[in-house]
Amino acid sequence: MKTIDIHTIHMEAETYFTQKNLARENEIALSRKVIQLSGSAVRFMHRKEFEEAQQRILQAHDLLEQIKTTTKEHPDLYFSGTIQDAQKEYTEAAVSLAIIRQQPLPGPADLQVEWAPYVNGLGEAIGEMRRHLLLEMIHDNMDICEYLLQAMDDIYGALAALIFPDALTNNLRRTVDSARGIIEKTRGDFVTACMNKKVQTHIDQMITLIENSNSRNSSKKDMHENG
Repeated sequence: MKTIDIHTIHMEAETYFTQKNLARENEIALSRKVIQLSGSAVRFMHRKEFEEAQQRILQAHDLLEQIKTTTKEHPDLYFSGTIQDAQKEYTEAAVSLAIIRQQPLPGPADLQVEWAPYVNGLGEAIGEMRRHLLLEMIHDNMDICEYLLQAMDDIYGALAALIFPDALTNNLRRTVDSARGIIEKTRGDFVTACMNKKVQTHIDQMITLIENSNSRNSSKKDMHENG
């Protein structure tokens, strides 16, 4: 049986853990940057500065690819959770931008992320769609609001049908439960806004009719007095 002295064990262990720690620190720093870029992309998106948002999404994508390279020798770091959080935030930004711009929905292969962070990011995008819907509602863009609400419903329906253990989906059920509440609240806001718009339209029509009637009566009175 081949033996090895403890000094050699120490040196090899120190080399291994030093390299692993450097990879870990790098992975954490890059993941944080991905999350920052994704959040920045969402802010630009809601201001309708779509090119700026897309630029940050592309930057986040490049960093995620860099993380894959730096953790290639340490697959346990890649699946430690930090990178999955970054992929989820990146997915949320990329999916939200695509839906708001009424573009095809990118899949995990398009974004080059794992399935669990993808479906959770997709679910959390529902919150960003609500936020954008409310902004469009202020400007009375009800057709866009209806489109966004339908997209929210479609995403929820697809995710709610994924019945798998939380260990596989990174607690997708919690994301889906939250999404359901967001959608119901948004639907209520949308219905109320539509009803208010109809009432306001009816009031405006009545005011116009009254004004026209008063104008005709005034004209008849003037004609009678002049006659």
